[in-house]
Amino acid sequence: MSKSLIIFDTTLRDGEQSPGASMTQDEKVRIAKILERMQVDVIEAGFPIASPGDFEAVKAVASVVKDSTVCGLARATEADIDRAAEAIKPAASGRIHTFIATSPIHMKEKLRMEPDEVLERAVWAVKRARQYTDNVEFSPEDAGRSDVDFLCRILEAVIDAGAGTVNIPDTVGYNMPGQFGNLIKTLIERVPNSDKAVFSVHCHNDLGLAVANSLSAVLTGARQVECTINGLGERAGNASLEEVVMAVRTRQDVFQCDSNIDTTQIVPASRLVSNITGFPVQPNKAIVGANAFAHESGIHQDGVIKKRETYEIMRAEDVGWATNRMVLGKHSGRNAFRQRMQELGFEFESEDALNSAFSRFKDLADKKHEIFDEDLQALVTETGIEQSNEQFSLVSLRVCSQTGETPQADIVLMIDGQERKTSGDGSGPVDAAFRAIENVINSGCQLQLYSVNNITSGTDSQGEVTVRLEKGGRIVNGHGADTDIVIASAKAYINALDKIVAPEDRAHPQSGQAI
Repeated sequence: MSKSLIIFDTTLRDGEQSPGASMTQDEKVRIAKILERMQVDVIEAGFPIASPGDFEAVKAVASVVKDSTVCGLARATEADIDRAAEAIKPAASGRIHTFIATSPIHMKEKLRMEPDEVLERAVWAVKRARQYTDNVEFSPEDAGRSDVDFLCRILEAVIDAGAGTVNIPDTVGYNMPGQFGNLIKTLIERVPNSDKAVFSVHCHNDLGLAVANSLSAVLTGARQVECTINGLGERAGNASLEEVVMAVRTRQDVFQCDSNIDTTQIVPASRLVSNITGFPVQPNKAIVGANAFAHESGIHQDGVIKKRETYEIMRAEDVGWATNRMVLGKHSGRNAFRQRMQELGFEFESEDALNSAFSRFKDLADKKHEIFDEDLQALVTETGIEQSNEQFSLVSLRVCSQTGETPQADIVLMIDGQERKTSGDGSGPVDAAFRAIENVINSGCQLQLYSVNNITSGTDSQGEVTVRLEKGGRIVNGHGADTDIVIASAKAYINALDKIVAPEDRAHPQSGQAI
C-alpha cells in the first residue's frame, strides 16, 4: 500500500458552495497559487458547466498552476464532461472528476433511474472522460448511504473503464468513524480490481465527524483525502485540510503514510481564504485558530516554559504561525512591502497595482503603529474590492452618536461616477449608516448576517466586517476593513450591494448537483 497520502483540495469548488462564499476568477487564482505553494497534489478548481464565469475561472487556474494537478467537476453527462475537459485543457496536469448518485433515495427520488441504468451511465461517463485525459476520478454520490453490493459492482466497472481514482463520499455526513473506515476496508477487499485505483474519501461535517471519518478511512486503506481550507463547504462544511494533514503528520506512530504538504503555508492559506470569503476562523479552531497555540492557564504556561512538549503536540512554526509575525511600519519601504506580500501569496500584476496597495499601506501605517500580516491580508482584500466596485463606492462618512440622542449618519457615495449625498438615522451608528445608504440605493435586500472581528490585538486594530445580504434567493457576502468600525461596516455593506445588484455572471454552484 502506498506510503503517500494524496491531498485533494476542493476549496475552490465545494468550499465555494457555502452560501455567500462565491469567489471571483482573480480570487480563485490567488487561492490556487498558495495551494500550489503548499504542495497540494490536486486542486479542484470548480464546476465548469455551472456558468461561463466558473468555466473561465477553472481555465484561468489551469493556465497558471504548474506543480499541482487541476481538476474540474462534471456530472455524468456529455455536456458536463466536455465542458470540464475544455476548462482543464491548459493545465500541465489535468483531471476530470465525474460523479453520479448511487444511494437508493438519490436514485429513486432525484435521478429517477434504476441501479443498472446508473451503473451504465457511470461507465459511459468514465469512458467519455478518458477520451480527454488518462487522469479520471469517479465518485458514487452519497456512497455513505449506498448499498455495499451495488457500490462494489459500480466501482469494479468504472475501474475497468479507466477510472484511476475512485472517491467514496459521505455526502450528507451520516456515517460514524468506525462504520466509514470499515466501508473503505470492505470495498478495497471486495472489489476485484481495487489495486488498479487509488481509493479516496470526501466527508461532510453535518455531525462534526468529517475529519474523524476521513482519518478512519486512511487507517483502512484510503490514500486520497478530499478536504478544504478551514473546513469550508456547503452546510456544515467539509473535512478540514489543516486538521487532516497535521493529524497524519503528528501521529506517524499510528498512520502508515504521510502527505507532501508544506505545512508552513497552512496559516497563510487559512487567512487568505478567510479574507476572500468573509468567513472568519473561530478562535479555538484547531491548527489555524488564534488560540490554537495560546496558553492562559498558569499551570499550562509553567509547563510550556519548562518544556514546550508538555502541552504542545505541534510547533506553531511548523504550520506557519511564527514565520508570519513580521511587523511592518510607516518607515518600511516598497520592496519590503512587495516581498512580504509575495510571501503571503499575493503578486501584483502591474506597478500601478503595487503603488495603489502600497499607498493604502502607508495610509494605514499613519493610523497604526505596527502593521501585522493580518492587516496586509485585509489591505489587499480592500484593494481588490475597490477595483471591482464599478457602481458604488464610499467617498465619506460622518456619524454622530451620543447619549440620549438618535444616532445620525451623513454619507457621500459615488454611484456610477456621480457623487450622491444622503443621511439617515438608526438605533446605532452602524444602523444609521446602513439606513442612509438604503435611502439612496433602495436595494430591497434583507440583512442576514453582520459580523465584526478584530484583525489584530490592540485598540488601534482594524475591524473586519462581514455583511451578508439576500435578495430573490441570491446570497452575497460583503467585506470591509478599517480602524474605524463604522466605516468598515459601511464599506462591507456597499461591497455586498455592488455584488447583488450587478448582473449575475454565473449560477451559484448549489444550483447543480454536488458530492
